[in-house]
Amino acid sequence: MLLRPKIRSVHLLFALRITPARYESSAKEGVILQSTSNNVYENLAIEDWIHDQMNLENKNVLFIWRNVPAVVIGRHQNPWRECNIPLMRERGICLARRRSGGGTVYHDLGNINLTFFTSRKRYDRMENLNLVIRALKALQPKVDVQATSRFDLLLDQTFKISGTAAKLGRTVAYHHCTLLCTANSSLLPMVLESPYRGIKSNATPSVPSLVRNLSDADSSLTCESVMDAVASEYSAHYNNKPHVHLIDPMDESLFPGISQKKRDLYTWEWIYGKTPIFSLKTTFQILYQNSLVDFKLSMQIKNGYIEECSIDFPNHWLPKDLSNDLQSALEGCKFCPTETAFLVSTFVRTYPQDDEVHTKCNVLCEKLVSIM
Repeated sequence: MLLRPKIRSVHLLFALRITPARYESSAKEGVILQSTSNNVYENLAIEDWIHDQMNLENKNVLFIWRNVPAVVIGRHQNPWRECNIPLMRERGICLARRRSGGGTVYHDLGNINLTFFTSRKRYDRMENLNLVIRALKALQPKVDVQATSRFDLLLDQTFKISGTAAKLGRTVAYHHCTLLCTANSSLLPMVLESPYRGIKSNATPSVPSLVRNLSDADSSLTCESVMDAVASEYSAHYNNKPHVHLIDPMDESLFPGISQKKRDLYTWEWIYGKTPIFSLKTTFQILYQNSLVDFKLSMQIKNGYIEECSIDFPNHWLPKDLSNDLQSALEGCKFCPTETAFLVSTFVRTYPQDDEVHTKCNVLCEKLVSIM
């Protein structure tokens, strides 16, 4: 088992911020940090902080982290197209948008996240993946793991065990990847299957893959053993003694401004509002007084807000003027169930008392909310 001391601020500040002149440009120093938090927003905030604040000219950093159940989408993705948002709300699974590109991934405590930080000129994703492969081979020499041209890792040449993404800054770069060890393999495909139909978007789509846990190949390949093996291999690569620094991602004395970075990642405006413009066209039916009523819904959503809205239904369902007013009220509203429910509820109260109209509006509202 590797030594994992919880670093005192002054020592880690020295490790993170000071670049001694004796280090050569080949950057022989490799620092390993491991988060004590399982909060996806806190750990993504640490990635941002290291990228923005650390001098990596003569230093490399490996950041090891795990999260409670979460779905993480890429910088340019559409969450409604990538995952099952209603199921995630029901199960209390977080949704996060990272700063890097790439596809959508599922995290839980059976999955390891590895972030390799370097200067931009030393950025090399394949080198990082080969390091991970060496670590796995050290644990189980017979395990068949290979890197692909897409920088994924495949088990037995078929099953994806690791997805990859990267962010390239002006002088700093990082490459991060997942590593499925003992993840919930039944929940994973459920949350990564979108229930939404009729979405058209230029957002980056994920590429579906068959996945499998490393522990399915060998029960000894647990998160703990794999993290130790990767840390040992990383240390050997830089001729260092194996040494993992445990860090608290919310320690402002170590990471000034980290709380604000977490808040930025947690906002609706970042998670949903950064979605590239998209349209939604769908049909649905509502059962009312033993009759099925057909509806057509068309929306355009920009920055997470409904820019245009059209709801077509039989003339007898609602008065035409009320229908037009409802569509106008939805324009400018967040494409969000909570706000839509509140808006429709407020909208209905502005009309004279008509129990049937109110009932129909509430039924329609429930359907619209389910679509979001």
